[in-house]
Amino acid sequence: MIVPLVLFVLTVLTTMTAGALYEGAHILEDPWQLLVGLPFSASLLFILGTHELGHYFAARYHRVDVTPPFFIPAPPIPPMIGTFGAVIKMRSPIATKQALVDIGAAGPLTGFLAAMVITLVGLSLSQTMPAPEEPALGLGSSLIFELLGRLVVGRLPEGYELYLHPVAFAGWIGFFVTSLNLLPIGQLDGGHLIYALFGRTHFAISRLTTVALVALGLLTWHGWILWAVLVTIIGVWHPPVADPYEPLDRRRLSVSMFTIAVFVLTFTPYPFYIL
Repeated sequence: MIVPLVLFVLTVLTTMTAGALYEGAHILEDPWQLLVGLPFSASLLFILGTHELGHYFAARYHRVDVTPPFFIPAPPIPPMIGTFGAVIKMRSPIATKQALVDIGAAGPLTGFLAAMVITLVGLSLSQTMPAPEEPALGLGSSLIFELLGRLVVGRLPEGYELYLHPVAFAGWIGFFVTSLNLLPIGQLDGGHLIYALFGRTHFAISRLTTVALVALGLLTWHGWILWAVLVTIIGVWHPPVADPYEPLDRRRLSVSMFTIAVFVLTFTPYPFYIL
C-alpha cells in the first residue's frame, strides 16, 4: 500500500500545481498560492478515483485479484493537467462475460456520475465574458457537457464565451477521460464491453475503431492519431474468457447499452480548438 499512497500524494501535489498555474498563481514567489489549485485537484482526483474504485469493487465482488488504484503524476506544466490518470491492475483473469461487463462498466458509469456532479457545481461557478481578441485555446463540448451548460448557464450571447471555473474544467476532463476509456478497442473499458457483446468480432471492431481515430485525427484534432498509435502499441486484442459463447443476461445487456450511451454522450470529436 506504500507505493499507491506515495503516488497519490505526488499526484495531489502535481494536480494542485497545474490548477494553480492555470489560475495564474505565482507559486515560486509565494508557495502558499499552491492552495489556489486545490479545487481543481480535488475535483479531478474525485472523478478519477471514483472511476477506478468502481472497477476495484466490481472486481472484488467477482473475486478477481486486483491492485488498489495507482494514480500517475505528470509534469504540472500547461497544457498538462498534472496527471496521466489512474489505473488498477488485474492480477487474475476475468472468467465470465457477466463479470467482464460488471467490471468494465462500473468504472465509466461511476466516473460519469461523479463528473456530472462536479460539472454542475463548476458551471454554477463559471463566468460568461466577452470572447478574447487574441487567439486562445478553446474546449469542445460533448453532448452531455453542452446539455449541462444549457441547463445551468443557458445560451451565451453572441461574442461571449464561457470561462470555466477550475471545478468545471475538471468535470470536462472527467467526461473526456470517460469517453477515451469507452472506445471499443483492446482492453479499454469499451473493449471489455464489446468483447462481452460480440466475442471474437471484437478484434475487427478494435481495428476499425483505430482506423476511424486516424481518419478523425486528420479531419479534426491531430491528438486522435497519437491516441490511435498508443492503443495499437498497448494492443487491440482481448484475452478470452472461460466460455466465449456464454450469453449475457438481460441486466448485463441493459448495462452494456446504457454504457454505450454514456460513450455517445461524453465523446468530443473536436476536443481542442483555437478561438
